Amino acid sequence: MNPVVDVHLDAAAERRLADDVRDGLTRPFKEIPPKHFYDSRGSELFERICELPEYYPTRAERSILAARAGEIVAAAGGPGELVELGSGSALKARMLLDAMDPARRYVPVDVSERMVREAAAELVADYPGLVVHGVVGDFERHLHEVPAPGGAAPRLVALLGGTIGNFPPAGRRRLLREVRAMLRPGDRFLVGTDLVKDPATIEAAYDDPGGVTAAFNRNVLHVINRELGADFDPDAFDHVAFYDREQEWVEMRLRARERCSVWVRDLDLRVEFAAGEELRTEISAKFTPARIRADCAAAGMELERTWTDAETLFGLSLARAV
Repeated sequence: MNPVVDVHLDAAAERRLADDVRDGLTRPFKEIPPKHFYDSRGSELFERICELPEYYPTRAERSILAARAGEIVAAAGGPGELVELGSGSALKARMLLDAMDPARRYVPVDVSERMVREAAAELVADYPGLVVHGVVGDFERHLHEVPAPGGAAPRLVALLGGTIGNFPPAGRRRLLREVRAMLRPGDRFLVGTDLVKDPATIEAAYDDPGGVTAAFNRNVLHVINRELGADFDPDAFDHVAFYDREQEWVEMRLRARERCSVWVRDLDLRVEFAAGEELRTEISAKFTPARIRADCAAAGMELERTWTDAETLFGLSLARAV
């Protein structure tokens, strides 16, 4: 059966980038949302990051799924459908699909049309009888485009990879409320969270010696140049990553090596950077069990169970609507 792929990124998506850039670059403290890393090259760089020895989150999360996917699926009530937000290459989804007997439908949601189409084609070939309905879109804005459940069987909605940590507290609780609105009685939400740990371990994951993370960070400037006619020189900005112990999150920034002036043609906007001035491109919050429980509760969900890897680096938490 051929997969269905709905595309919801269009001129409005380009307008969202323009709005985010105008808003972010005209603030006293400049910042750009991390969602704009993920064009095709950004997605490829992130896949490389996930294979780095320093980058433990993907490895730890995969180890949990490899060991506990059956338990997770059983605790979720034996779902027949998996909706994955920010699905990427769907490698982790395969571990859940293998444990879902039978898996009737998979709904990947991702901003990369290439990723969605490639994963959809591979999965329908590898899982006979599986229906794949891909959604190319931004799950912050396009959750309403996720198709209605395909049957009476419970549905599992998953947000893996620690992506929830890219949102500040108010933003992540808003997203969790929107996820909660998707859940029927019997449905479950599975969320991956990077856990609080030794700051040195965390910082090493965001500043690899080979410079892959630095290239990923600078890629947002390439995106702005291409999509909005800007003239950033990405090589004029240094990659910066550090763990904020008070906020318990990692920040990635780009630091101007010297004073520079950037023209964003499509916005008719001139942006000045002082030498050493920083542009924040990502936060990645780290969680305690109490924090994820409180965030779920604030969104109208009850945390039922959490699984961790052997080193307690990462957690997968299952919640239901209340």
